[in-house]
Amino acid sequence: MTVDAHAFWLRAPGEGEIRPVRLAAPGPGEVLVRTRFSGVSRGTETLVFTGRVPADQHDAMRAPFQEGDFPAPVKYGYLSVGTVEAGDEGLLGRTVFCLYPHQSAYVVPADAVTVVPDGVPAERAVLAGTVETAVNALWDAAPLVGDRVTVIGGGMVGCAVTALLARFPGVRVELVDADPARADVAAALGADFAAPADATGERDLVVHASATSDGLQRGLELLRPEGTVLELSWYGDRPVTLALGGAFHSRRLGIRSSQVGTVSPRRADRSYADRLALALDLLADPAFDALLTGRSRFDDLPDVLDRLASGELPALCHLITYGEE
Repeated sequence: MTVDAHAFWLRAPGEGEIRPVRLAAPGPGEVLVRTRFSGVSRGTETLVFTGRVPADQHDAMRAPFQEGDFPAPVKYGYLSVGTVEAGDEGLLGRTVFCLYPHQSAYVVPADAVTVVPDGVPAERAVLAGTVETAVNALWDAAPLVGDRVTVIGGGMVGCAVTALLARFPGVRVELVDADPARADVAAALGADFAAPADATGERDLVVHASATSDGLQRGLELLRPEGTVLELSWYGDRPVTLALGGAFHSRRLGIRSSQVGTVSPRRADRSYADRLALALDLLADPAFDALLTGRSRFDDLPDVLDRLASGELPALCHLITYGEE
């Protein structure tokens, strides 16, 4: 038995296309997944689409089921939700999440998929990879009850972190973004909102996710003495410039990186599978629907990514639909 499918490929930087794929039947320990939805992670995927992954990060940036190499041709993506149609009997008919590129069907090892809990809609489940990043960030940051926290950058990752922080006991979180339209998203997530110039100071923790030098600089300015900026941004090949004289030293400020490729050493007792399962459980909260800001058909994905990369199409997570959904 073979299955015909289609996959999105980046043919060259800025040029995407849909290609046919012929899939073999799943073997022992494998499953065939028919895709229902995938999500475009705007920040990372537009860097890939425009060919801006630095050469020294080509290996680190590989997605689990990526084909090809940066800058192109490459098949990339990692937010896929579908239904198991064949293979492992215990998974047949189940809705699952997989870190797979944009493709209408695929065969993967059964342990590469995670069952979506019954209380989580399939559309919302595409956010699992992003919420997993937020979970790891907060394991790294380890906020305390009553902390004053600011998140700078209202993209997918920043909003996912904001959503989780808004549910911490005693934490009042403020989302900071240059786009005033993000105020509605912040309200939906249960957080305050401010423009960069109006942001509240003397913060215990700032989580930075704007991927701009100005955003990172503003984060340092908002900290109390001995406060920390947790850096989540991925800058690609862009340099970052900071003013680290004066207050940076006198106030003993800190900058710490967090990256989802490694489980936080603060939670060495948890595995990658544990972290992803937790992210899916957290997505039972309907507040996360505020991160789904548009949808398009799979056949239109080349144009969608071009418009996302140019800024013509504003989005947090843009949902890609397959079949009749």
